Amino acid sequence: MSCLRRAGSSCVVFGLSLISSCAADPAGEVGDSGSETDGDGDGDGDGDGDGDGDPGDGDGDPGDGDGDPGDGDGDGDGDGEGELACSGHVELCDRPYDEVVFAGTHNSHAALDEGYTQFNANHQHGIPTQLEDGVRVMLLDTYYDEGDPSTIVLCHGPCGLGSTPHLEVLGQIVEFLQQNPGEILTLIYQDAVDPADLALDYEATGAIELVYTHEDGQPWPTLGELVDADTRLIVTAEQGSPPPAWHHNIWAIGWDTPYGPEDPADLSCALNRGSSDNDLFLVNHWVNSDLGLPSATDAEVVNAYDFLLARGQECEAMWDHAANFVVVDFYERGDLFAVVETLNGF
Repeated sequence: MSCLRRAGSSCVVFGLSLISSCAADPAGEVGDSGSETDGDGDGDGDGDGDGDGDPGDGDGDPGDGDGDPGDGDGDGDGDGEGELACSGHVELCDRPYDEVVFAGTHNSHAALDEGYTQFNANHQHGIPTQLEDGVRVMLLDTYYDEGDPSTIVLCHGPCGLGSTPHLEVLGQIVEFLQQNPGEILTLIYQDAVDPADLALDYEATGAIELVYTHEDGQPWPTLGELVDADTRLIVTAEQGSPPPAWHHNIWAIGWDTPYGPEDPADLSCALNRGSSDNDLFLVNHWVNSDLGLPSATDAEVVNAYDFLLARGQECEAMWDHAANFVVVDFYERGDLFAVVETLNGF
């Protein structure tokens, strides 16, 4: 199934009255004669398909007022498709989830912009910015708040060095997915909380309406099928398992590489956790400092296009499988998104 969306076509009617008025007033107001690129069927980029091109160009020569037709999809390319992209590309709508490569961040919540320190921050920008930038896999560490055990927080290391309410982050995720109906997001929890308690946050934020439940032994849906069903949030955990049914154990459906060496040369594609007979492949791609802390300096090296692409291709060749989740520290540095595009064939 494809997530193809086609907007209804419309005919442009050339208005005699508009042409007459333009001819009568050759010094008409400045207009672009329907040249805007965000086409809607009328060429004026306003999405109304009314063929209302603005008259005149301000130099005494009448505009044609016909608003040359766009295609109704808002992109001004005249192709008449009106297609909704899946994860940024129409072509990915027909590709199964387990054959797509997604850009990911390690300890996504631990960002300098969110008040984390240089000792435990893995990124500059927080989750809302990451989502807007194109991050589609997030590794999150959940704990109970020591001051209020009924509250789940996200931390990296001691929560005294920085914490974020899980409920707040989940609300930001729901808002993004609601505003971006073609996007799919995967969460991998390093979980120290009960799945039943985690589920309360999903119910409170409405995230429960977006989760996908995978049935054992069944093929993964295409991105288009996930979009059509509006089940675009895939939830996994390192420790917990179902129930609830949508709370998948990541090592029951995937496997990963070793993580966190102190030398880029030691990054490996070897099996770490899970089984390579599973469907989803997590490539951990970050290097720690000599003190075992996140290293922005090393991220400059290992996130560079040639280095990261070579590792992704090596791991894919070794396991004959897409590197589904390419996860880094300091995603702002280097070329994570360009590499993911290349690995997806674009």
